[in-house]
Amino acid sequence: MNIEGLDYNTQREPLLMPEYGREIQKMVDYAVTLPTKEERLRCAETIVRMMVTKVPQLRDNANYEQTLWDHLYLMSHKQLDIDWPYDVSEAEKILGKPQPMPLPQKGGRVRLRHYGRLIEEVLAKLKDMPEGPERDELVRVTANQMKRDLAAWGHGSMDDERVAADLARFTDGKVQLNLGEFRFEKFVPGLAADAQRRKKRK
Repeated sequence: MNIEGLDYNTQREPLLMPEYGREIQKMVDYAVTLPTKEERLRCAETIVRMMVTKVPQLRDNANYEQTLWDHLYLMSHKQLDIDWPYDVSEAEKILGKPQPMPLPQKGGRVRLRHYGRLIEEVLAKLKDMPEGPERDELVRVTANQMKRDLAAWGHGSMDDERVAADLARFTDGKVQLNLGEFRFEKFVPGLAADAQRRKKRK
């Protein structure tokens, strides 16, 4: 519904730096139109002082004044012709966005959801590792993590035989856990399950 005389933000030009508000943007637009460099610079200095009151947390940064002048330069659409007190040549980097991280595609879907992709990758690595202290340590860490995962996903149920069987099965029999000698780390099953439930709620 349009009401005559009312000006909605949705009908206005989008703000490049919305944190400063539309009034600051209007001041910047006005400064660009001033006839002399001296007037434009004086106006720009006043605007920067106003900007810091709008976003006071910028003062926590060591180079906050540089940031303010960079923002002013961008808000003027690079049209403000003044003798800039700071180098604003790299101001546009502020608007740069990081490239989105692609989801891992290696191996397709996770077959062992209760263990997760990392355990799957470790089990695949164990198939080709030569016997020795390094492999023994990786087996120890992996077995203990698998037991924690079973506790978290199995409502507190932990089965040493299940871990040993899964290790053998998913390494094609290359890793055989001797339960008579192997000692799992001690941890409280309920805490692991509670941690997993808290993680799901987030």
